[in-house]
Amino acid sequence: MPKEKTDVMKLWFLTAEELGEFIGMRFGHVAPGSTEPEWMYPRHADYDGVGWFAENLRRRGAVLERLPTIKYPVPSPKLALLRLLSKYLKPRNRLKWRSLERGSSPGDSSKPPQAVAWHLFDEEATTQIRRVCRNFEVTVNSFLLKHLTKAIRPHLEDQSAAVPWMVPINMRGKVKQERETANCTSYIRIEVQSYETVHDIHQNIYAALSKGEHWANWQAYQLGRFMSAGMRRYLVSTELATPQWSLGGFSNMGDWDPGKEFTQPGCQGGWLVCPPVLRLQQVGVGCITYQNRLGLTIQTHPDLTTDPKVPQIWMQNWVKEIEMDVSSILKPLTGEPAWA
Repeated sequence: MPKEKTDVMKLWFLTAEELGEFIGMRFGHVAPGSTEPEWMYPRHADYDGVGWFAENLRRRGAVLERLPTIKYPVPSPKLALLRLLSKYLKPRNRLKWRSLERGSSPGDSSKPPQAVAWHLFDEEATTQIRRVCRNFEVTVNSFLLKHLTKAIRPHLEDQSAAVPWMVPINMRGKVKQERETANCTSYIRIEVQSYETVHDIHQNIYAALSKGEHWANWQAYQLGRFMSAGMRRYLVSTELATPQWSLGGFSNMGDWDPGKEFTQPGCQGGWLVCPPVLRLQQVGVGCITYQNRLGLTIQTHPDLTTDPKVPQIWMQNWVKEIEMDVSSILKPLTGEPAWA
């Protein structure tokens, strides 16, 4: 496994920062007995989400020997990058929003977003979500993404349009940086149609992985090492740093410490996470399960809105959709679940 000479992902995030974007990831710790999170904003140029969270837990006293690795053992396809570059030739369809509350202040894109909402499920609710997904052989990712899109779709002008999401993929185990906590993340792009079921989304995610889209995107970003700083700035500022536009980033950092082995005081409580938002990707959604509690977070770029009520409404609808579906499946009245 060759070691990358340069953290090229760092160069791309630094470019966004130079253009006035806030590149801090949002992490929140809800301590036992607390009703509000303590927010932290590690720079994405220095870590990816998995890397920073692992280092954070270690600093708090947890013994974490190895970081999570990629779960999809797909080799790098030889023509993956070529197929990806062909997508640049296709129209970049950017969805339009219906009228959203803009907020009382214009906001500053170089500072943490003001419009943010979060929800922390208890252990029982988290177990029920897992049970439903396990029984129907779908990932929690697919389940959450289906209901997130359904919650946001009414706020789009074209409510029947395919909603594209950038879904990060942890590449550890297949790529290696000089520091294990550095950026080892690629992504796939998933479009969610209004008529698709959770099973459809599940299959679409695995189809993208089987085609090696995460490898293609990793290889594309590595080309940044051969570009000048001016070229990288041009690609980011013109929204050409990705082959196609996405509504937002949907990041699930997985399941941490299910056995509750991290007993240090600083490791107790719930955790939240959310990826950065940029002008070219104005919605950030993050999920993490820590000690059997699922945490959800949504934030928006100030160019979209600075009013917290907007992501709060989305979060309320998202949680409602999740709870309704879980309840209908665990206690079905008649027939099959709608998404079976």
